[in-house]
Amino acid sequence: MENFAFAPAYELPVWPFTPPPELNSAKVVRHPIVIVGAGPSGLTLACDLAQRGVHAVLLDEDDTVGVRGASSRGICYAQKSLEIFERLGVYERIAAKGITWSFGRTFSGEQEVYNFNLQANSVSRQPPFINLQQFYVEWFLVERILELGRTDVRWKSRVTRVEQLADGVRLDIETPAGSYTIEADRLIDATGANSPIRAQLGIEAHASRSTDRWCISDVRFRKPLPTERWTWVDAPFNEGRGVWQHLMADGVWRIDYQMPEDCDTAHISKPEVAGARLREQLGPDVEFEFVWIGPYGYRDHLLDSFRHGRVFFIGDAAHVVSPFGARGGNSGIQDAANLGWKLALVAQGKAGDALLDSYDAERQPAAAQNLQVTSRSARFLAPRSPAEHTLRRAVVALAARHPFARALVNTGRMSVANDYPPAPALPEGGRTVQNLPLRWADGRGTTLMQLLDEGTQCIGLWFAPTREQALAALDASAALPLRLLAVGGDSGLPTLQADEQLARHLGIGHAGGFVLVRPDAYRAAVLTQATPEAIAAALRTALAHDTAP
Repeated sequence: MENFAFAPAYELPVWPFTPPPELNSAKVVRHPIVIVGAGPSGLTLACDLAQRGVHAVLLDEDDTVGVRGASSRGICYAQKSLEIFERLGVYERIAAKGITWSFGRTFSGEQEVYNFNLQANSVSRQPPFINLQQFYVEWFLVERILELGRTDVRWKSRVTRVEQLADGVRLDIETPAGSYTIEADRLIDATGANSPIRAQLGIEAHASRSTDRWCISDVRFRKPLPTERWTWVDAPFNEGRGVWQHLMADGVWRIDYQMPEDCDTAHISKPEVAGARLREQLGPDVEFEFVWIGPYGYRDHLLDSFRHGRVFFIGDAAHVVSPFGARGGNSGIQDAANLGWKLALVAQGKAGDALLDSYDAERQPAAAQNLQVTSRSARFLAPRSPAEHTLRRAVVALAARHPFARALVNTGRMSVANDYPPAPALPEGGRTVQNLPLRWADGRGTTLMQLLDEGTQCIGLWFAPTREQALAALDASAALPLRLLAVGGDSGLPTLQADEQLARHLGIGHAGGFVLVRPDAYRAAVLTQATPEAIAAALRTALAHDTAP
């Protein structure tokens, strides 16, 4: 048998298990917020709450990040997620370690049929995508959480039983030092696709019947490949199935090979089999070493509701979609950002429980949209009927010659921040606001994320109000979580410079216009001619009609 070189394994950090105080107490302690699962969504939520000064307990079965063996897992982090990481204080580390990209090519056989540049429509400080192995993102989040010092992180803590109470949730937890019971006002399940909490509560996930299978190879090459996202619709070197090729950190390439559903997962992951695929793709003389090889399989699922009483589901515990377009992990990160500020305002007594219902009203439709988009990609890449095969051949042939057909080549619509449908807290629906570079009136630079990282409050951007209007608005909204800023003019408010790009991106820019931006950087309301009363009313609506101080 041919010998294959394996690169030294990554050295993942390990954090110590500390026996919790409840082990020595007969009393069942109640915690306001308990998060189960220290993957990307659970860690993002814990970090988001800590950044807002809110304490939480975070439980995880392991004492490290990623998975044993250091596979790359999720690698593509989209602009909205990167903007969230900017606010949480980990973006600079991610950008320094990861690979920034915006250009991609799509091939059919040996022919390039389509390419794209995601930078074209971006106005954000963050790039469209950064590739980075998932465990690094988790690692940086854990260190940031520990630095903030407001989260009780409990490693080696496995939840064995969950019971819904009238006013909370009871959890039994198993640790190396023994078992104990705690209660939570609210429990957030971030335990992933095979959530034991979801199973215990008997919640139907509506999993798809078929399993999509891939073999992932994390590889270092002696000779670098182009730093672009390359996709093959029907790779001749993979028996006419799909292939993805990405560069990650540490000079490691991630190559995903689509496999038959009935494949032998152990066989396809053997080094000699994976090596033969690489040589078929890149030539018999290609020099490489494996970092990790492994099968990957998934079934789509989607919960009917992401809230069940006092239990909230985020990330893969709530939804699993095809990996095409990086809509899975990014969606979980954005679940956490949507829920975090709402939990914080409720915990701080600045909003009522009704605000938490808006999490499901916004994120469940977003997940349904992602499932629809990725399912179409899956059918394009793995046609299930002669008609679908014929359609794909026609689209690929047209795309090589006609620009209109290139948009039909569906190898994954890249992850974007979903728009939210109209709902009680968002009468006109919601749309993300990119992390625009801004300037104060005195010329100092700032960004939208920097405006949002101070406390938990909405940002009101008011174009050239008068001094009288500004004073009246401050009085009308004094008891509400609002940071009121002027854009241009001489109102006495903290003032940003008027900017055409800002006005165009917000959808309004004339004197008297007003835009309300939520703590998760979603546009909640647009007022063409604002009054102090209308501003306060818009804010109350965004907080689910809660007027509590």
